[in-house]
Amino acid sequence: MKKSFDHEKIKEAIRTIITELGDDPDREGLKETPDRVARMYGEVFEGMRYTNDEIAEMFGKCFEDVSSSDLVLVKDIEVFSYCEHHLALMYNMKCHVGYIPNGRVIGLSKIARICDMVCKRLQLQERICSDIAEIIQKVCGTEDVIVIVEGEHSCMTARGIRSRGAKTRTSAIRGLFDTDHELRNEVYNLLR
Repeated sequence: MKKSFDHEKIKEAIRTIITELGDDPDREGLKETPDRVARMYGEVFEGMRYTNDEIAEMFGKCFEDVSSSDLVLVKDIEVFSYCEHHLALMYNMKCHVGYIPNGRVIGLSKIARICDMVCKRLQLQERICSDIAEIIQKVCGTEDVIVIVEGEHSCMTARGIRSRGAKTRTSAIRGLFDTDHELRNEVYNLLR
């Protein structure tokens, strides 16, 4: 993955976009916009600098020798991302992440950090689910992971069909959550 962004190239590209949209990038309100946007992109696309393996390593500290094999579920992790098809904001997003420990548990805040970093990429909502599931599997050493993401997409609500309020729900269902329907239903019931 690319480890740094060329701030000056991004600024110049934003200046070009402003010009092509018919405005003057040197007018008072826009003078510093290319620099602001370049800095913002460095922040909101930080996850593009890292592979899933690198994210797993960054947030991979676990508590070992845990004897519990009961469901761990963190719900309503608020995130946002950008659709790779239109560079449009995916917003009002919530991630729900569950797993069955296999001798180790991850700190709960690490789950939220993983979700946040995965979303800081040009993404598809479906891939957000599978990336988070893959990272949780690597970190926790378990195949038994479920990730559900719901959100609104401005490429649908602010343009095109303009279907305001339409929500998209996607999931990645791995291991026992795929084969044990009672366990999967327990997760869905806890999310209500």
